Amino acid sequence: MAIEIRDARAEDAEAIVQILNPIIAARVFTAFDTPFTADAEREFLRTFPPRGIFHVAAAADDRLVGFQNLTPFAEYTHAFDHVGVLGTFVDLQCRRQGVATRLFEATFPAALKKGYEKIFTFVRADNDAALQTYLRQGFQTIGTASRQAKIDGRYVDEIIIEKLLT
Repeated sequence: MAIEIRDARAEDAEAIVQILNPIIAARVFTAFDTPFTADAEREFLRTFPPRGIFHVAAAADDRLVGFQNLTPFAEYTHAFDHVGVLGTFVDLQCRRQGVATRLFEATFPAALKKGYEKIFTFVRADNDAALQTYLRQGFQTIGTASRQAKIDGRYVDEIIIEKLLT
């Protein structure tokens, strides 16, 4: 699939939630349990941290097929300035077509330019495809957060992973 990676814009909000909400509705890929509105996403983009990175993947027809964002781990101390938290989402109809790989290829060098040395995230323990995607990108498992999420009355563990960029 031919895709272009670019920075997210406010006008992408509707397309972003059209990717994210079906993933949430599936109840097996993310710990998010509540759909997002385009207005909420526009506000998220408007107030996105200056050190953050928010990339979208656009297909040849300009339709968004995925997105990835990296935000500072904590802004209450400079001790964590080198750590970012990553989220990756690919349209359910476009999985296993290289979209996430292209997003990682853009985000890793952008993260280094913004001073990040480490990326940290959580992956649902029952989402092996996502975990394998991250592991192929050089992430390492560092632990499990037991009963980390509770979705529809069911506890879900999350795998804690990290990647050192330097």
